[in-house]
Amino acid sequence: MFVIYEEDGDIKAGTILADNDASLQIESQHGKRAKIKSSHVLMRYPAPAPTPMMDEARRLASEVDTDFLWEVAGADEFGFADLAVEYTGTAPTPPESCAILLSLHGAPIYFYKKGKGRYKAAPADALAAAKASLERKAREALLRAEWADQMAAGAVPEALRAKVFELAHKPDKNSLEYKAMMDACASTGLSPVRLLDKCGAIPSSHEFHLQAFLLEYFPKGTGFPNLAAPEPPPDLPAGDAPAFSIDDAATTEIDDAFSVIFQADGAVRVGIHIAAPALGIAPGSDLDRIAATRLSTVYMPGDKITMLPEALVERYTLAENRVCPALSLYVDVAPDMTIRGLHTQADTVRIAANLRHETLEPLFNEDTIKNPEAPDYAFRRELEWLWGFACHLEAARGKADQVQRLDYIFKVEDDRVRIQPRVRGNPIDKLVSELMILANSRWGKLLAEHEVAGLYRAQSAGKVRMTVKPAPHEGLGLECYAWSTSPLRRYVDLVNQRQILAAIRAEKPVHAGNDPMLFAILRDFELAYDAYAEFQRRMERYWCLRWFIQEGLGEIEATVFKENLVRFDGLPFVARLTGAPALNAGDRVRASLADIDLLDIELTCQYQTTLLP
Repeated sequence: MFVIYEEDGDIKAGTILADNDASLQIESQHGKRAKIKSSHVLMRYPAPAPTPMMDEARRLASEVDTDFLWEVAGADEFGFADLAVEYTGTAPTPPESCAILLSLHGAPIYFYKKGKGRYKAAPADALAAAKASLERKAREALLRAEWADQMAAGAVPEALRAKVFELAHKPDKNSLEYKAMMDACASTGLSPVRLLDKCGAIPSSHEFHLQAFLLEYFPKGTGFPNLAAPEPPPDLPAGDAPAFSIDDAATTEIDDAFSVIFQADGAVRVGIHIAAPALGIAPGSDLDRIAATRLSTVYMPGDKITMLPEALVERYTLAENRVCPALSLYVDVAPDMTIRGLHTQADTVRIAANLRHETLEPLFNEDTIKNPEAPDYAFRRELEWLWGFACHLEAARGKADQVQRLDYIFKVEDDRVRIQPRVRGNPIDKLVSELMILANSRWGKLLAEHEVAGLYRAQSAGKVRMTVKPAPHEGLGLECYAWSTSPLRRYVDLVNQRQILAAIRAEKPVHAGNDPMLFAILRDFELAYDAYAEFQRRMERYWCLRWFIQEGLGEIEATVFKENLVRFDGLPFVARLTGAPALNAGDRVRASLADIDLLDIELTCQYQTTLLP
């Protein structure tokens, strides 16, 4: 006696060796002995033997018209043996019954399995949908294969061109395009990025890196909705002196300006004026939500993505020849440079000039300060006095005589790049930074004294962190420090500006100390600010590589600063030196440059020789 049974989702036949009611000992058609449960047996039959029976059943099943079988089945549940009778119109042979079973079992979209050997025909609408799905999958499989073949051959399918950056940086792994790309990667042994590059699908290496950042942090694009820039309150008092700002030529978000009044007794009244968008942007408004989403302006060589819409920046930036709303810190300074008093108010300030680094630096520098033979220029007296005041403030913090270091300015025009070193800590930088430190520290103390919550920068044991409680900033030598002087460019400054305005007006602040929203702003800002800074560093490294190519630079001098890492002369670029002997930190070397890769932002830096001291 023989049986047809189901095992591991497959229909099989075997010879009964022993029948124990609940189970059977059988020998499969392939000669393997096994024990199966009686509940798995679908049919017992006397002949033919399993192998010829299954061969004949499969032959007959291949001839079964599945659509006709579905029509014969009707709407009710049925057993396969009963349907075999209906289909054949006579008493079916074991191979014929098994053929019907195989047909039912192999057509799950036509027949739903309801139990041992029992099925039910799928409803007509469900069957039609399933067929359409199969047809779609078949078409997609052909298209996937076609696209994969094209990419493996070095061509990019037209349908993939619009999704190149998504495929490279943030793919939908269920998409047909991604699957075709991965098929081509498997056949060529290339990574997705290298495959796309081989196909000529990446139009620009710069765009490749920019789109990676935008897809992650600006998936909806960098544009702004059409929102009107709110006006500041009309009843703000007027400031008592014209002011001037100091920024580089590319700055449009001018956050800070200064005024100086020299008094007859030798005292000086200094005004530190900060753009005041908090006077117009209401908490929870559409503009506030935009700023809270972006959290900071993003900087990169040759471009930036502003935190606030251009119209609002234009309304609140401290542009010259305008009267601008500001949050002002007035500092009364004695002739000996000690601070006699401080006063904070919201007011309007007439901006007399926007001084620019490029034109001011040749006039206002360490060689010209207090030099009677140096040429005169606008605000010379004010600038030289402020520089002296900045030196006094720096010394009072215990930070005088710090080592100057180089910054680098990237100018990108018409796809060409200029990289200009600039000494950080020169008179312009010291003047501006010390006055900003003064404002941020004093406004941080103001919030603490009024028991108004704020967002602080703290540093201890060399680690800088954000906190909602005032805490020392050891690196600056301050009791507390709250970013408040760049509200057009940083959301925490905008939040702090609102809190400061509430404190000086004795109004209820937007955020209480235990406000979970304040903690969320802190967390989100830190993550975004770090990511934006990393992107800026990455793009500066990219433009250094572009500069090497642009200048045809094959060799460079560098300084070892750690093991086999070197810093190139005159550039913010660090590379790993290969092929070098044992070197010490500070050693000077000459290296050759090769294999510049603009996609990985890497190159080969090969040791040539050690330079004499």
